[in-house]
Amino acid sequence: MGSFETLGAGDLPARSYTAGDFRDGAPGVIVLHPWWGLNDDVISYADRLAAEGFAVAAPDMFGGQIATTIEDAEKLAHAADEDAINGIVLAAVDRLSERVGANAKVAALGFSFGAHWSMWLPTVRDAVVGSVLYYGTTDGPVLTAARVPVLGHFAEDDPYETAEWVTEFEGTIRAAGRDVVIHRYPGTGHWFAEPSRDAYRPEAADLAFERTVAFLRAHLG
Repeated sequence: MGSFETLGAGDLPARSYTAGDFRDGAPGVIVLHPWWGLNDDVISYADRLAAEGFAVAAPDMFGGQIATTIEDAEKLAHAADEDAINGIVLAAVDRLSERVGANAKVAALGFSFGAHWSMWLPTVRDAVVGSVLYYGTTDGPVLTAARVPVLGHFAEDDPYETAEWVTEFEGTIRAAGRDVVIHRYPGTGHWFAEPSRDAYRPEAADLAFERTVAFLRAHLG
């Protein structure tokens, strides 16, 4: 449904998968992949959002590298250069903003590893007016620096994002005066929305997607 394009993001090879109707004023979504890389799950999710009427860009933060095992994904995540990824993500959102027009609104959606950048982008780009998180959080100044609404989807049983940590994350955002809605999905674990993983739970994934689309339409118009 979509296609890849090259991003101008410094010295690293950078590309982005794009899908949807990039008409002037179209609501835009930046999809930020998990630690597996820009794999088929992420591309299919981008296509699904595009089918709902959004202009979607999914930047490749790992230079084409894709992991299938936790061990290899950990290596990719630990080797990642945050400054380089910042440049790639910014290049993707700037390209998306150029294509949908200066007055269009954009949301940032991150899976696990990508969740940090979905919270960071609104602090550096005014066009980004909402953050969506799939079983991923972050900490530090980005939680209070932005004022955009946050939607979070979290698993019931998740060693990476424990219930206590998610509660603390939510409380910090709410205390900063931000609108935040957190959903927890019974009977799920980390990666429940990714079809290639054993943890995939279709009913929970579909419900999370429906809630995401409703959130995006409410805040992007």
